[in-house]
Amino acid sequence: MATILDGKKCSEMRLDLVKEQIDESGLHPHLATVIVGSDPASQMYVRMKHRACERVGIGSLGIELPEDTTTENVLEKVRQLNADPEIDGILVQLPLPEQVDTERVIAAVSPVKDADGFHPENLGLLFSGRPRFTPCTPAGIMTLLAEYRIPVAGARAVVAGRSIDVGRPMAALLTNADATVTICHSKTKDISGELKRADILVSAIGRAHFIRPEMVKPGAVVIDVGINQLDGKLVGDVDFAGVRDIAGAITPVPGGVGPMTIATLMENTFRAAKVRACGSAR
Repeated sequence: MATILDGKKCSEMRLDLVKEQIDESGLHPHLATVIVGSDPASQMYVRMKHRACERVGIGSLGIELPEDTTTENVLEKVRQLNADPEIDGILVQLPLPEQVDTERVIAAVSPVKDADGFHPENLGLLFSGRPRFTPCTPAGIMTLLAEYRIPVAGARAVVAGRSIDVGRPMAALLTNADATVTICHSKTKDISGELKRADILVSAIGRAHFIRPEMVKPGAVVIDVGINQLDGKLVGDVDFAGVRDIAGAITPVPGGVGPMTIATLMENTFRAAKVRACGSAR
């Protein structure tokens, strides 16, 4: 039976640590969130982020824009937040409505206030091995692996999914940590064979129960980033009930990767405050 990688428990520990560090720093970090429209899932995620801010001592500002907001209106809000000396971190909740140019909005966020780590400058620093702000989900996964003392150096890691918010930065972090990394996607030949060779398997493809027991190497570490609805229930990309008997360790959905994402956002926001105060994220 696989070890359950408890992201909720690890997240609680990280939030406690961030609160302690903020209290000792004398800084008063502030995070601004921008949400467009009334998507229930997005609204729930933003509420969770604001609750985490309150818990660790980060001030928060929530900006809500109507569903029919234009790209220019979103960009104007971002520019205002960039210029606001009280704001250390900015997060634009994704996905944005289809009429809004997501790439332009992400690129408009100041790289030193980019709490999500999606700005092209910050992704470039990550891929060059000198990260400043790292996308929260991949960074949270690396923290979870470290917390459970799962060796990454020398491991064969396979990432299913090549999105810019999870798949590609996940592969970069694993590479920076000396894993041998393969990225799989919809055009990968023999994807089942590639997945089964993984010592560490990270799935971020958004397909309910796509990863079945026969695709998993016995003893592998399986990280499930997927959030899907199936028969009215929240499930991951991984057939948890079947794979947990094969894997050596596995994250549940919910309670695995999600809480780590929020904890990392708090860490990034505090880091952004230090960058603005001292010129250094270290």
